[in-house]
Amino acid sequence: MLPIFESILPVFLVVIFGALLKRAPWLPAAMWDGLERLGYYVLFPALLFTTLSTANFGSLPAGKITVAALGMVVAVTIVLLVGWPIARRAGISASTYTSIFQTTSRWNGFVALAVAEKLYGKPGIEVVAYVMAIIVLPLNIINVGVLLAMTGSGRTMGDFVKQFIRNPIILGCATGVAFNLLHIRLYPPLEATVEMVANTSLPLGLMMLGAGLRISDALRPNATALWPVGLKLLFTPLMIVLFGIAIGIQGVTLMALCICGAVPTAMNGYLLAKQMGGDAPLYAAVTTLQTAASFFTIPLALYLTAHVAG
Repeated sequence: MLPIFESILPVFLVVIFGALLKRAPWLPAAMWDGLERLGYYVLFPALLFTTLSTANFGSLPAGKITVAALGMVVAVTIVLLVGWPIARRAGISASTYTSIFQTTSRWNGFVALAVAEKLYGKPGIEVVAYVMAIIVLPLNIINVGVLLAMTGSGRTMGDFVKQFIRNPIILGCATGVAFNLLHIRLYPPLEATVEMVANTSLPLGLMMLGAGLRISDALRPNATALWPVGLKLLFTPLMIVLFGIAIGIQGVTLMALCICGAVPTAMNGYLLAKQMGGDAPLYAAVTTLQTAASFFTIPLALYLTAHVAG
């Protein structure tokens, strides 16, 4: 397990570097919002487009990956929905539970792509990008639906359908897949330009993750925040690996699937929680705790997956 830990250590060191930079007095606070928008609207979609448009889907067991990824989403959703009556009897409010739901079901693509690239190179990135293309839309629909149902937000599902259509992550995935299936290639100098832009997305995304963490929350965790930490970092990778093994997925593909399940939650759900009446402070606290804990649980999950898969 130590070699895996050391291999992904640079990924988490970049996250820590981002957290330290955010607290540097010589950097303007307004800069971070601009960098976050740049990454979300330009850099990360460029990476997804480049990866998916040039991926060799013929080398991927696409049908099996789809079953494993969607199986994980369905299993986690069912467990969370069944858990709501239990949580309500325990005194947890609907607003609080929406953040438990979001932080358990969402996943951080920046971390998954960075770890997959570090450990398995382009084949690992292709699997993660394909999983992202498959589940980004259903995950967003499920989470928005839960927020609408549980918080009584005045927004309608139609409002968010419009947001999904304009979502840069969805557009990057859809355009990349379309280019790939239609065998369309960009003009070579333009393709090289997009690749150069895309190459900056992972380190910036990791630093932005670090900048958004609330270190004090990791030092004073409460019991409610620990629920989604255990569910996200232990139950979710277990589900996707079990589905993968059950349908015959092996090797790098199975390990990359494990990474997809084992990474911490994404920060974009924090803004959704603020907009729709969820528990945004809890979301931020859970994100910090998951990110810190995943430093140890990702190597453990990968080690156990490799051991079980032989």
